[in-house]
Amino acid sequence: MKTRRIGTVEVSEIGLGGMPMSIEGRPDEARSIATIHAALDAGVTLIDTADAYHRDANDAGHNEALIAKALASHSRGSEVLVATKGGHVRPGDGSWALDGSPEHLRRACEASLGRLGVEAIGLYQFHRPDPEVPYEESIGALRDLLDEGKILRAGISNADPEQIRSANEILGGRLASVQNQFSPAFRSSEPELELCAELGIAFLPWSPFGGIKHAGELGSSYAPFARIAEAHGVSPQRVCLAWMLAKSPTVLPIPGSSRPETIIDSVAAADLVLTLAEVAELDAA
Repeated sequence: MKTRRIGTVEVSEIGLGGMPMSIEGRPDEARSIATIHAALDAGVTLIDTADAYHRDANDAGHNEALIAKALASHSRGSEVLVATKGGHVRPGDGSWALDGSPEHLRRACEASLGRLGVEAIGLYQFHRPDPEVPYEESIGALRDLLDEGKILRAGISNADPEQIRSANEILGGRLASVQNQFSPAFRSSEPELELCAELGIAFLPWSPFGGIKHAGELGSSYAPFARIAEAHGVSPQRVCLAWMLAKSPTVLPIPGSSRPETIIDSVAAADLVLTLAEVAELDAA
């Protein structure tokens, strides 16, 4: 598996997004653990999660606990960088709410440390800006956690260019990653991707397939991906990830998965080399 950097650590070019294994429609635990183990067997060393990845009000942190269990039962579990997040809350009725207060972020980090069973979180990300809390206060909480050694790297999610620059300044130039939605059908984060490339900050596209699960469901934005995939004899999803990797060496896609076969297909994108003409065509799609 080829590697890229998040801050000072090298991780696999393709990560695993854990959310589908814990929210509505989640599979049974055995299949989820098999999916995580398949990812590790394929060379994945980056897993993204969040304390809000759960379904019911009484199982907050379900995904973190699941990942910790899977890593503890695999010989390569200690090699994985687990990236978690705080700042979202789910009351258990399917809704998503925000709490970006420093007090909440500190409590959330402490709870995540316990569920993950670690002394320091490898990458802790502020999940989403809270309009009720000044952004600098939320990021200040991450700075304090970083200074105290409770987290080893700090990241932000769902941020705009101004927030990226502000966070990096508040963190003293230590912003390690930005995680934004980005897919063939959702490209409004191009400015953030380009800024991260300029600053040398890892950019983690979430929902890289735009929620499209099957080739038969591909819309017009994906048509060129399907055609190029056919030419290479691979899935459109694999082409999608290869295209993202070609955009900048700071891009690390984290496709969500809840089946071993889908993460294995995603990981293979690291070995798919697209021509410059193909990349240009996909950029223009």
